[in-house]
Amino acid sequence: MALKFIDEADIDGKKILARFDFNVPLDKDDKSKISDTSRIDLALETIQYLLDNGASRLTLMSHHGRPKGKVNKDFSLEPVAKYLADKLGQEVILAESAVDSGVKELLTLPKTKIVLLENLRFNPGEESNDEEFAGKLAQYGEVYVNDAFGAAHREHASTHIINKYFLSRSYGGFLLKKEITALDKILGKPQKPFVAIVGGAKVSDKIKTIEKLIVTVDSLIIGGAMAYPFLKAKGFEVGSSLCSDEDIVLAQRILKADKANKIQLPQDHIVSNEFGGAPTECDQRNIPSDMMGLDIGPLTLASYSAIINEANTILWNGPMGLFENTDYAKGTMGVAKAIADSNGYSLVGGGDSVSAVNKSGFASEFSHISTGGGASLEYIEKGELPGVKALRFGV
Repeated sequence: MALKFIDEADIDGKKILARFDFNVPLDKDDKSKISDTSRIDLALETIQYLLDNGASRLTLMSHHGRPKGKVNKDFSLEPVAKYLADKLGQEVILAESAVDSGVKELLTLPKTKIVLLENLRFNPGEESNDEEFAGKLAQYGEVYVNDAFGAAHREHASTHIINKYFLSRSYGGFLLKKEITALDKILGKPQKPFVAIVGGAKVSDKIKTIEKLIVTVDSLIIGGAMAYPFLKAKGFEVGSSLCSDEDIVLAQRILKADKANKIQLPQDHIVSNEFGGAPTECDQRNIPSDMMGLDIGPLTLASYSAIINEANTILWNGPMGLFENTDYAKGTMGVAKAIADSNGYSLVGGGDSVSAVNKSGFASEFSHISTGGGASLEYIEKGELPGVKALRFGV
């Protein structure tokens, strides 16, 4: 069954219940300020479309952080409500609770157009995919819209079981549509050469993704701390670099696969004798016993950049090193530049990767920047997500 999107929906005069991903970071020193508004900004197209096309009432909902089913004001959506009101140029009323009687009363007031429900995860029913909780949420709308791609891999009440109450009346938003379309270019028949760049801390976190990608890519570039278990598995010394026994076993398993010759590993490194300490170049694959690898070296960056330059499809998930520290950012920033300079279709996913791309200044040169790291990885692994499947077929 084809996935339906809001441009196919009859919205005029309808009450709309819409799920977004407003799980935005707050300023460490001032919790009333949002430090990165990207996820809200990306939702505005869908919200504005619903308003412009005659929605009589618009009830917005999202989670924020991990309050573990209890009210915790540190995770309130109040800063989101204020930001939305400013961007939309109209009042956005924050409900005290997602399911108290006051919400229904608010939605009967003539002047009330937009209501933002307080953090869904203040109620344990959200993460437990509770049908009763979903039923209470469903009372707020005649049409359900899911534009929360970043939460679509969760079987939660507001993304999954809630579809039961909106059979033939549930739709994807524009951001969800962009994400699925972009990922399908990777999963379908990607233009060759297809290059995947995988970094981050642990092989175990991305083992399924690697096993899926190694079949379809022409080159699989490995960077970040993830590279050290692979190097160790091949008999190289990695010093005191992050490298668990579990990850070495997983790396050995991958290296025994038929397509293991596609894997590209660092030839040199930027190292230090302590985490974040003074950087030193290590011009070989073996890392001295008193040193730890914290970034790929210049030879590796040149090699990786050359492979990226030839690619027609590029997927990037995970940094090449400790890019938050400028001493160990050259590998990650260099990869970002190589992708930006390439003529291929490029998709980046994962919180750290997106942060790195934004920091690099090359974000506008990427074909698509995914809002959901975990969701994009799961979609690559399985070709489907619980929230998207529920939208498509119901529950």
